[in-house]
This record gives sequence, C-alpha cells and structure tokens, in this order.
Amino acid sequence: MLEEVERWLSTRSWSVADRPLHQILAAKRSSGSSVSVVLPALNEEETVGEIVAVIRHDLMQQVPLVDEIVVVDSGSTDRTSEVAAAAGATVVHRDAILPRIPAVPGKGEVLWRSLLVTRGDIVCFVDADLREFSSDFVSGIVGPLLTDPGVHLVKAMYDRPLTLAGEHAPGTAAAGQGGRVTELMARPLLNMHWPQLAGFVQPLGGEYAARRSLLERIPFPVGYGVELGMLVDALHLVGLDALAQVDVGVRLHRHQGGQALGRMAAAIYRTAQLRLARGHLIRPALTQFERVEGGFEPRTYAVDTEERPPMAEIAEYANRWAA
Repeated sequence: MLEEVERWLSTRSWSVADRPLHQILAAKRSSGSSVSVVLPALNEEETVGEIVAVIRHDLMQQVPLVDEIVVVDSGSTDRTSEVAAAAGATVVHRDAILPRIPAVPGKGEVLWRSLLVTRGDIVCFVDADLREFSSDFVSGIVGPLLTDPGVHLVKAMYDRPLTLAGEHAPGTAAAGQGGRVTELMARPLLNMHWPQLAGFVQPLGGEYAARRSLLERIPFPVGYGVELGMLVDALHLVGLDALAQVDVGVRLHRHQGGQALGRMAAAIYRTAQLRLARGHLIRPALTQFERVEGGFEPRTYAVDTEERPPMAEIAEYANRWAA
C-alpha cells in the first residue's frame, strides 16, 4: 500500500465513537452550518419510514443536528411517498425537480436533483433500503465535516453481511460477503488506477456526507457509477486529505441478484473509463443470458452513458441561491 494511503488511514479513518454527539453539536452551533439528509427512494415502503423516523427522533427532536430530511421519490409504484411523509420527511418527486431537463432513471440522477431542493451546507445521503437503521450512520459521517474544516467528503464504512432478497431471519446472513461489486469491480479499479483511494473500505457505499460547495462542483453520473465517480472527482478537486471515512458498525439492506450486479458493474466500469481517458465507449450495452425453455436467451441492457454537469452550472440552481 502507498505510504500516503497508510498515513491517510491513520489520520482520516475514524470510529463513530471518536466524536461524541455533544462535540458535534457544539461545532455545528459555532460554525452556523446546516445539515440536510437526503434519501433517494424507489419502492422502499417497507424501510423508508423507519429510517426517517429514527433520524427525526434522534437528530431533530432530541438534539438539533439535522435541519431537514428530504426523500426524493424516483417513481415508486408502492406507498413510499406516503410512508415517508407520514414519518416526517419532506417528499419531492424526481420529475418535479428541474422539469426543464427531462429526468432519466438512475440513482445518480436523483442525488444530483436533490441539490436543488435542499439547503444544507452539508448534504448527507442515506440509502432508503436499510434495515435496523441507527442514526449513527448520519451523525458519524456528518461529525468530521462539522468539526474539521479541512474535510470535504466522508464515507461510512461498515460490515455488510450478505442477506439475499427475502431473507431477513436471524442466521441467514453470511458475515463479510456483502459488497460483491465493490470487491470484483470497484476495488481493483481504484487500486490500479487511483491507488490514493485504495484505503476506502466501502467506496460504493450509499451513506456519505459532503459539503455542498464540493457537490455543486462535480458532475454526477446518472446511474450506479455515481459513488465511484464522486470519489475520483473529489480526489482531483480537493485532494486525499479532504476525504475521510467513519466506521458506523453494520449495514443491513436488501441485496440484488447476480444479473443486476452485472449491470451495476458495467455502469461503474464505464464511469471509470470516462475518467481515465474521456474516451469513446464503443458499445454502451451489456448482454446477459437467462435460461428459458430450449436453452439460453440473450438479454441486452443499455449501460448508463450520461452524466449531469456540475450543479453550479445550472441556471436554476444559481438563481435559487442568489434569491
């Protein structure tokens, strides 16, 4: 491992216990900073309400750490919006944000648009499919941004036991086997091409917080490449010492099947490719196979090939902050 990364691991990797809540709150008061929590959600009625309720109870009602919770619904067909609103979140539909630019499917698209409907100086992203959620996920990654002005982006790190879809009973999780796309795609890419980022335990994790001043300056891949793209772009913009990670324990969530992970990996590879050379992607598609009667049938999926520009370049965003 690079000497620089070893040094970074010793100075920029923390535990949630390293910053007691009273210390974080004192730093928030003295800095005058505000904190927004954003949950991108698509058909997450089973879990989104509990996540919102825990954050609201622990970090808004008991202590004033979070200033707003915004759930951005990207087209749910279940009761995600109703459940989130009932739990106390502000719910905004993806298509209602910046209607001048037609929305496309993808997680990165939702995160990019969320910058237009939040006001926090610090924006904290949390996936909406987490189970047994702890508010440590929020306070842990927001803490370094409030207490250290030199930190600009903080990722959560955690154990990810592998629990397949539909398996939520005790004993069905296999410790240490989560993060398959991380281990098979993202980690090799980072180690080979951006070795300064090799110290991140969960580079693709969906729980991270950043200063708005950074988020508004970087492009957002519209799909699953958003986390890798954000890390690489942040490294180039603010440098390794402005990035950090905090251990928040264990993350339980719904895992996807192998073919969905293949499509995710293709999007991540494409994101890396653009950043390596800004080159031409010859075939922006991925063919996979499913067994049907009589043999295997090919299914071809488009790979995300679009990125949204830095939000600071969007006129509506500039006008909103000038108002």
